[in-house]
Amino acid sequence: MTERLRISVRGLVQGVGFRPYVHQLATRRGLFGFVHNDAHGVVIEVQGEQLAAFVSELRNEPPTRSRIESLEIAAIPTQQAESSFVIRSSPPSDPSQTVIGPDLAPCEDCLAEICSPAARRYLYPFANCCHCGPRFAITRALPYDRARTTLADFPLCAACAAEYHDPLNRRFHAQPMACPDCGPRLSQPLSVVIERLRDGQIVALKGVGGFHLLCDATSEAAVKRLRDRKQRQGMPMAVMVPHVAAARRFAEVSDAEAALLTDARRPVVLLRKRKPDRLAPSVAIDLSTVGVLLPMSPLHELLFFEALGRPTDPCWREWPTELSLVMTSGNLHDQPLIIDDDDALAQLGDVADLVVTHNRPIAVRSDDSVLRLVAGQGMLIRRARGFVPEPIELPDELPPLLGLGGDMKATLCLTRGREAFVSQHLGELGSVESLRAYRETLAHFCRLLAVRPEAVVADQHPDFAARRVVADLDLPLYEVQHHHAHLSAVLAEHGRRGPALGLVLDGFGLGDDGTAWGGELLLVENGHCQRLGHLAPLPQPGGEAVARQPWRLATAVLAQLGLGREAERRFGRRWPVAALLGIVASERQSPATTACGRYFQAAAALLGLRDDESYEAEAAMVLESQVITPSVLPSGFRIRSGDGNVPDQLDLSPLWRALLDCGLCDGAALFHGTLAAGLTELVISALRRRGLSEIVLSGGCVGNQVLTESLVANLGRHGIAVLLPRRLPPTDGALSLGQVFTVAQQLAKRT
Repeated sequence: MTERLRISVRGLVQGVGFRPYVHQLATRRGLFGFVHNDAHGVVIEVQGEQLAAFVSELRNEPPTRSRIESLEIAAIPTQQAESSFVIRSSPPSDPSQTVIGPDLAPCEDCLAEICSPAARRYLYPFANCCHCGPRFAITRALPYDRARTTLADFPLCAACAAEYHDPLNRRFHAQPMACPDCGPRLSQPLSVVIERLRDGQIVALKGVGGFHLLCDATSEAAVKRLRDRKQRQGMPMAVMVPHVAAARRFAEVSDAEAALLTDARRPVVLLRKRKPDRLAPSVAIDLSTVGVLLPMSPLHELLFFEALGRPTDPCWREWPTELSLVMTSGNLHDQPLIIDDDDALAQLGDVADLVVTHNRPIAVRSDDSVLRLVAGQGMLIRRARGFVPEPIELPDELPPLLGLGGDMKATLCLTRGREAFVSQHLGELGSVESLRAYRETLAHFCRLLAVRPEAVVADQHPDFAARRVVADLDLPLYEVQHHHAHLSAVLAEHGRRGPALGLVLDGFGLGDDGTAWGGELLLVENGHCQRLGHLAPLPQPGGEAVARQPWRLATAVLAQLGLGREAERRFGRRWPVAALLGIVASERQSPATTACGRYFQAAAALLGLRDDESYEAEAAMVLESQVITPSVLPSGFRIRSGDGNVPDQLDLSPLWRALLDCGLCDGAALFHGTLAAGLTELVISALRRRGLSEIVLSGGCVGNQVLTESLVANLGRHGIAVLLPRRLPPTDGALSLGQVFTVAQQLAKRT
């Protein structure tokens, strides 16, 4: 019996090949009708005798990159005039309630095509299809059609148009598709790029979400030159290689890490270096890890194809090769990622020897995502290209809220119903240009998602720069304590409401008492937070100056131990230790902190690893790199129990004293292991008092693999489950989500 159904599909169903998939499915089942995008997702009208099989397959076997949130199915009158199933253009509509997919690396079919001399797209760096290619980076508005992307000014040639309209072609209704005859072009041949790189020169190359700076990763002279020109003296740089086998020449790659590397999102993956590691020493100075990524676009694949002499062997991507390229963000110090050609020529002209652009505009900047394997799974350190703008599904529907995030590792978050959209990593909001980029990103997300926030949620620190961006919105402003937001972000991504106990370990956050927190044991319930424990306070001589000068913290530790002369001996030749000792006891000049990140800095300075830092968390990263196997100092810590009104404290005084007599590796191992043991005892005591058996971990220090895996193992032996951040970083990059989730719970409780 012939019937007709109208099916409305909601979720991630635009930019993932959903309409071509529906067309092929309907045609295979002998059904008539049409499919088109609309403001809410995809609409299907389908008629015929195999509707049950069609709906079952649609529901259970959708395209790989899609995500169906709901199917609304209604029987409607049959139509007699139809003789086929067609894809229609998106009709004029109300504001969009759908979402676009992230940018993905080229599929195997597109890779084979650009490396085949007989193919029309041989050597074409902008090849893509329904299964791969740019999405978020090129989309200006929704619903997702070519006219609303940055390909709008590139009309399809006859050959591409034929592919676009061919239901059997993988480019059937692929919106970003193009070819050498009708699509974007590079400003320089790839042969010139490779020649310059082999000569030791620096190349600025426009990619998917912005510019990168490239050089030969095996040339110490080239890497040092890049560091000098970019004013990036210490921060590690990522390295791009053509395949996993090439990464294994200088890094250890487990099967799980190989899966992260080859994922279509193409993140940078932090891997342990081999010895010798075959890379220039300045790529990742004094670190045991190096960030590695595989090519994320046809352009980057063709760099290696060109360098290998355009091989005809179809297995060329498995060939052994020494070629590896530094891939660092194309921006100046403390400035946003560059996406505009003219800006690149103006700003990167003194950094790069060659600036290579292309004429496909970038709608929104997006840096590389960074992952590392922690406790058996990938943990995001930075969330951007390949992951954004995928929403976080929430346990409840929220009003439209805007979370501002923090000043470091900034993101913003917009809520829409039961979805939370966290922006790509926006860096540090320390300049006019970075604030402008933040404002542009906010406008883009509001436009893309058709969301007008009804309220703003900020960190309770009054001086965070993002507040200035929204000062003219004239919206209600709510505040959420920094570490409360950290904890709430993890609960939100796991669909939990609480109550929950959380351990938040980071570098700085303004506490409820006006002091600097960062090693906190918190209980959250109904949108409110109670401090149950923390690390023992550590003086910060000179206040914020300690952020990049670990010697100050180490001096404060020694002063607390009554070892001022030891501080003079260790640091007096380079730093004004005597003057600093004179202010350690002053609460005004040496405000206290409980931040775990400051503990790492103090330990690194005591062990002689870093007196000062050239980039954030350098001391902690170098300290972790010294650890082979963590160890525990017996009686290396004390728990000072509170009385219910006063939080418990973890005091590491015995450990500090022991570090004075340790070598680098032994001291780093002892610090990590003893800190983890002390935190474990702090957590277990609080859990038992409240009858709980799960702890949430968050904060930037949770990105430390040694510390987090030690905590997970320790707690697991006591039957304690650990909830870790997976879809968002443990860093301040998740604050914006935690802010809106917290306020939504508070508002719900009031009603």
